[in-house]
Amino acid sequence: MTRREWLYIAGGVCLGAISDSKAHGGSAASELPATTANRTSLREAAAGRGLMFGAAVPWKQVSGDPPFGDLVAGQCGILTPELELKWEALRPTAHDFDFRTAEFLYQFAKSHQMLFRGHTLVWEAALPSWFAATVDMGNAKQVMLEHVSSVVSHFAGRMHSWDVVNEPFQLEDERPDGLKLTPWLRFVGPEYIELAFHAAHEADPRAMLVLNENWLEPENFATDQKRGAVLALLTRLVKNRVPIHGLGIQAHIFAGTNVTGPGFAKFLHAVEDLGLSIMMTELDVRDNSLPGDVATRDAQVAKQYYDFLSFMLQFKSVRTVLTWGLSDRFTWINRHNPRKDRLPVRPLLFDAELRPKPAFDAVWRAFEEAPKR
Repeated sequence: MTRREWLYIAGGVCLGAISDSKAHGGSAASELPATTANRTSLREAAAGRGLMFGAAVPWKQVSGDPPFGDLVAGQCGILTPELELKWEALRPTAHDFDFRTAEFLYQFAKSHQMLFRGHTLVWEAALPSWFAATVDMGNAKQVMLEHVSSVVSHFAGRMHSWDVVNEPFQLEDERPDGLKLTPWLRFVGPEYIELAFHAAHEADPRAMLVLNENWLEPENFATDQKRGAVLALLTRLVKNRVPIHGLGIQAHIFAGTNVTGPGFAKFLHAVEDLGLSIMMTELDVRDNSLPGDVATRDAQVAKQYYDFLSFMLQFKSVRTVLTWGLSDRFTWINRHNPRKDRLPVRPLLFDAELRPKPAFDAVWRAFEEAPKR
């Protein structure tokens, strides 16, 4: 645990209680359902067990919706920019950086005693329009390293952790190593991953550096193959003394699916055996396949949160839990994976009116019951 994490956790109970009393201008407490009426904030519940709870949010939601901003401030101890540090948002031209929206979120986090983490330095998605016409085999390595160095240096000493490389695996591309055929792989080669971690560490030796990956939880043959590929890469990185400190488990999971099986447990133990930490970086629970009835959906989503977190928090290296969004008012799933019946999805801990749902209570209970760090 870093000194910054210890200071956060030591002050978490006090800070969480202060911030939570401000959420919704004080109106939310009266609207809590009976199961959550006496609950502390998730920030406080997590800190009491040596954990950190947070969320990923865009700056527009925080700046343009004050009640939502108050909710984030009251519930979260660590914040991730959902969009603002991706290439498309950060790089208006091949030669310019625009840190204004990311800086807004950093200052918001700082003003509410939250830690701040970066997402993401190297990814093949969310690239700016100039990328395809500018980057090729002759300059891709230089472009990538300059980007990593510039962005990490800008936030050096202020960032808790970075998703250095995001989603580098895709078995459908049929490479023996399981790596995805991204521009970085085609133009630089598999070594792009090691190069990115080294560049990030040189720019900020104090930041925690993470490889972030999706779809590692279900129990099936394809996922087992992917876990093997991820573990092989992590083993090689550790053996080669690459400065990697953790694996990010995205955990975009579906209600009702088995995401706590023995294969996943074995994989997580193997990651910890390498001396790496495990972070839960993008947790949400999709209700797409559930009945339309809200109470039924909410109950099953809450059960999935509780079961999954109770399972994950058995692993002592898991100290950070971040949801991808905090309220159903703002969730990427409505845009990218809507329900077939067109009802609004309900994957998060607070509803569209910013009221806590059964999922809030489930996460709170999982924190309270977790082994203390």
